[in-house]
Amino acid sequence: MSSNVVKVGVQSFGRFLSGMVMPNIGAFIAWGLITALFIPTGWWPNEKLATLVGPMITFLLPLLIGYTGGKMVGGDRGAVAGAVTTMGVIVGSDIPMFMGAMIAGPLGGLAVIKFDQMVHGKVKPGFEMLVNNFSLGIISMVAALIAYLVVGPIVSVITRALASGVGWIVDMSLLPLVSIIVEPAKILFLNNAINHGVFTPLGAEQAAKFGSSIYYLIETNPGPGLGILLAYIAVGRGAAQKSAYGASIIHFFGGIHEIYFPYILMKPRLIIAVIAGGMVGVGFNMITGNALVGPASPGSVFALVLMSTKGMGIVLTLSSIALSALTSFLIGAVLIRTDASENDDLEGATAAVAASKSAAKGQAAPVAAKGQASPVADGSVHLIVVACDAGMGSSAMGATVLRGKVKAAGLDIEVINLAINDLKDADIVITQNELTDRARAKLPDAQHFSIDNFMDAGFYDDLVAKLV
Repeated sequence: MSSNVVKVGVQSFGRFLSGMVMPNIGAFIAWGLITALFIPTGWWPNEKLATLVGPMITFLLPLLIGYTGGKMVGGDRGAVAGAVTTMGVIVGSDIPMFMGAMIAGPLGGLAVIKFDQMVHGKVKPGFEMLVNNFSLGIISMVAALIAYLVVGPIVSVITRALASGVGWIVDMSLLPLVSIIVEPAKILFLNNAINHGVFTPLGAEQAAKFGSSIYYLIETNPGPGLGILLAYIAVGRGAAQKSAYGASIIHFFGGIHEIYFPYILMKPRLIIAVIAGGMVGVGFNMITGNALVGPASPGSVFALVLMSTKGMGIVLTLSSIALSALTSFLIGAVLIRTDASENDDLEGATAAVAASKSAAKGQAAPVAAKGQASPVADGSVHLIVVACDAGMGSSAMGATVLRGKVKAAGLDIEVINLAINDLKDADIVITQNELTDRARAKLPDAQHFSIDNFMDAGFYDDLVAKLV
């Protein structure tokens, strides 16, 4: 029980961190593109335009993170307090304050929401606006001062210590060992938390100093997952082999890495293959000095190429992907080939995973990817939301599939995709099993269905049949 609590706690914390970065990833990409194009070593050096780089990483990006963190905790008022509080840590430090923003933003939002709860129902009529505005201003001011005097200096010391530790790992050529942690964590759907909660801020700080960062290439490398899917195509059997063709295209070109996770969960020992593939890719990039100038999101080969450095960067990036894929393919093919099972039942495996997770929590098994949906009230469904952590990758893919089936059935039902934190109104919510509890807490009045593979056409067929 305690291990499950720890696992859930780690997942929730990681998702909270990534939830502050993911909505703003476009700004990180914009900064990365400006850096790649206009710095002295960029594709088209331009001294005037390059002056955008410093203010964006010093002020804009941390403020966006702090604003989002405050909003996640305290709504619109919390967002304002989070931004003001984050300004305190920015001015109180001489390094980019991504970590400080992830602390200061939520704390500012928390301070405001706690005050609002204390005075709820106690403000005299006619004084609501006065209290709201001045309370927000005073709380934000105090929080910013605390952030400037306390949080900023502490985070600066911690950040420098972490940077020294990471530098030691790099100097000792041990960075490939990070794959031992990263690859299994990705399979547990912590990929966004790892990439955008950890590596994107670290990479931005390193890129600000050196123009590029290897951290952008650790989690986003599609090679390990591509190798597994190719191994299923080559030596797999049954449904897994047939579906791996389409999955490999979506994974490699679309950058939706979640699509290969069920293939690992079906044969857990394949984790050895992706770890090896990840280590080879990181090792190659270390030896060659290859890095990206900005975050590649999603982890598509197109995004990786776009963020590669000038000169041989594109060739090196593609080579690292190819080597990672080849490594995981060779090991994965042997592991799949020597498996005792005669058929690779992808849907059955994902359903079994969902059932075992529910049993561990003492709950009834949620609806999984077996083409079985609970009864749906006739005529009561007007909006279906497919939701994931970020609301951009795997949920968009699932919404597209379901939208096509709803349209083909002639149903007047809107199908959209959202991030879990943005759920406000829906009749039906479809999420991955690990996220269903969060979605239910966010929108308790909706009907909630769980799925492991957002591309499971059978599940959507069954759901649409019940809606007709």
